[in-house]
Amino acid sequence: MKEFLKRKNVIFSAKRYGIDALSAMAQGLFASLLIGTIIGTLGDQLGIAVLSTIGSYAKGAAGAAMAISIGFALQAPPLVLFSLVAVGMAANELGGAGGPLAVLIVTILAAEGGKLVSRETKIDIIVTPAVTIGIGVLFSLWWAPAIGYAASSIGRAIMWATELQPFFMGILVSVIIGIALTLPISSAAICAALSLTGLAGGAAVAGCCAHMIGFAFLSWRENRWGGLAAQGLGTSMLQMGNIVRRPVIALPPIITSAITGPLATCVFRLRMDGAAIASGMGTCGLVGQIGVYTGWLSDIAAGTKAAITAFDWCGLILICFVLPAVITSLLGLLFRRFGWIRENDLKLDL
Repeated sequence: MKEFLKRKNVIFSAKRYGIDALSAMAQGLFASLLIGTIIGTLGDQLGIAVLSTIGSYAKGAAGAAMAISIGFALQAPPLVLFSLVAVGMAANELGGAGGPLAVLIVTILAAEGGKLVSRETKIDIIVTPAVTIGIGVLFSLWWAPAIGYAASSIGRAIMWATELQPFFMGILVSVIIGIALTLPISSAAICAALSLTGLAGGAAVAGCCAHMIGFAFLSWRENRWGGLAAQGLGTSMLQMGNIVRRPVIALPPIITSAITGPLATCVFRLRMDGAAIASGMGTCGLVGQIGVYTGWLSDIAAGTKAAITAFDWCGLILICFVLPAVITSLLGLLFRRFGWIRENDLKLDL
């Protein structure tokens, strides 16, 4: 059995399912739901109907995009990979608000099942798609609604707790999601799976920005403009190698997230009511900020917000850009003075 599983490239590991598949799913979400939201918002604001149409089609492909991305990460053969389109659409639709988590679990089961039968018969072109789609859709019908309900329930509990205790939950959510952003896991996928929006979403945005902008300015001495752009608009995950070698360098952004999180929830009441995935994107392509903005527009349309105020913009700019840059820079000077951060500890190979 071990030899058979090895030959079929079916490897049961936390890295493959919890890191590779999860990170790939986030890319699928970005390439469908998130980019569709951005394009659609531009179309709506500029009055360009074709952009709104493009955005709606992109958002509609979210389930299929996630499933194909996960299958690609699991190195699924072509017939299995293509068959995952139907699986992703079924799991995402039946999973409701927790669709992304349902897609992740069901797609892994369907992809691995499809890989086991792939190229094992002379009618592979019939057997492999039938098995892959059959497993995926059956598990979607059986499990997806419950998975979606559980995920959305956890998300609702986090959002409820944040509304009830904005200070402590602001710290907790900001720190945890910020750390997840820098680790080789997907903070965006986590936020999407839990449908994390509202004040909790705002705290998550704060935590992600604290790490991305924080590391960008913390490492300015070593990486200059290249590091500023790569980490500030790309990802703080670039520092993972340095963090493994010298864990103390992660403390300034973590401390910063513990400060900006409660400021976002208690002072500026920063809400992220756009697509949940944007809560875990930070300043990556300014997706977190676009998510906050589209949330404002949605709230205005729903009648829960009168208008976008100067205070709203001030809070967004301070929480996402100014405070992370200033606080981590000051902490960096202190850490360097005490020798906790040494020369080239934050150097990137750019």
